[in-house]
Amino acid sequence: MAKPLSQSSIEDICKQIHGSLGNFSLLVRVFAGQLTQHECQKTRERYMEMYGEDLFDRLRNKIDGQASKTCMVLSSLMLSPHERDAIVANNAIFKQRGSVNYKALIEIYVGRKSSHFFLIQQAYQTKFRRHLDQDVMSIEPPHSFQKMLMALAASQKAHSAEVSVHIGKCDAQRLFQTGEARPGGFKIDEGVVLEILSKRSIPQLNLTFSIYKHIYGHSYTKHFKNKYDGEFEAALKFVVKFLNNPPKYYAKELEASIKGRKNDEGDLERIMMSRSEIDMNKIRKNYKNKYGMDLRDAIMENVPVGDFRDSIMALTSKTSIDS
Repeated sequence: MAKPLSQSSIEDICKQIHGSLGNFSLLVRVFAGQLTQHECQKTRERYMEMYGEDLFDRLRNKIDGQASKTCMVLSSLMLSPHERDAIVANNAIFKQRGSVNYKALIEIYVGRKSSHFFLIQQAYQTKFRRHLDQDVMSIEPPHSFQKMLMALAASQKAHSAEVSVHIGKCDAQRLFQTGEARPGGFKIDEGVVLEILSKRSIPQLNLTFSIYKHIYGHSYTKHFKNKYDGEFEAALKFVVKFLNNPPKYYAKELEASIKGRKNDEGDLERIMMSRSEIDMNKIRKNYKNKYGMDLRDAIMENVPVGDFRDSIMALTSKTSIDS
């Protein structure tokens, strides 16, 4: 693990970038390449003390034209993870009128630890003077993803860090008996599913679906394909797949973003920002196993040359804070 920067080193960086805030190549090299995200936040604080200017505001005000995506990445590095997630959640709900980015919300509700999720809610209320759960509850028109998000919000309050194999077996059996074993053929009992999602922690839910596969020989979502592809089934399948293997999910999403097979909702930079220094090594491994090439090579081949590509490339190298 790299030695943390000293206060004098952070001051030297502030002096280096002062007066060079239009030099994006320098900023990318320093903030995306050299510093950890925590060090970026400390640099922002020290820069404010030295020069009376907020680097986050300065970079956000430059979000236009060709430098837009680069400034978005650089400014996001100035935020704590929970502050960044609060902004992502708000954008997911309100940025595009009539179109909610449920995928980004599920990444937050399922993919964050309960302690982090609590901080996200606090940051959301502080920044937007609103409550995240109430905003999700108020989404129109109603959607099955909405039901699951509310259930998952409740699951985040299950504070027990330990998981129980006994509870996992009981929940798996209950899902089977109200699903596959149901007279007349497989049908999801939405009430049972939502109850389990709301009462179990995320690690416990992950164990339950793993036990289900072990006991019954296939994943819980196997029978959803083709036969049962309604809105609730599709939403549940997405949640379960993400729960089972987040790095595999992220690898697939990055492939679609890099190759331009989806509308650009900022997925590439959102995922890279949230997974850098956490599990980027696992994502790169999954990407290579599935697509036969390194994630960095795919970015080099498909993302146009420039500061944005350099910033994304730098984030792929930050595999975890312990690397």
